[in-house]
Amino acid sequence: MTLSAVEFMCRFLLHVLPRGLHRIRHYGLLANAGRKKNLVLARDLLHVPAPTGAAEEAIPASAPPTFVCRHCGAAMIIIETFARVQHTRTPPLQPQAP
Repeated sequence: MTLSAVEFMCRFLLHVLPRGLHRIRHYGLLANAGRKKNLVLARDLLHVPAPTGAAEEAIPASAPPTFVCRHCGAAMIIIETFARVQHTRTPPLQPQAP
């Protein structure tokens, strides 16, 4: 599908919330009220073992936090790190007709 720049921006901005509103990302099975119970039930139904908690043991409790929130002072936990941006490649060259 090809869109004009104006149409693309209109469609893109439909997903941007107005200032002061927050997106609710976890609802349904992952809602705070029943998350633990629902996850245990889902694991039982899918026959998947519970996580071992190895990720929690990987961070020593005695080490001072590397990153601290500048607003509340709480330790920030690194969930994921991103690789540097890869430069875009050009499309593959089409073979020239003889």
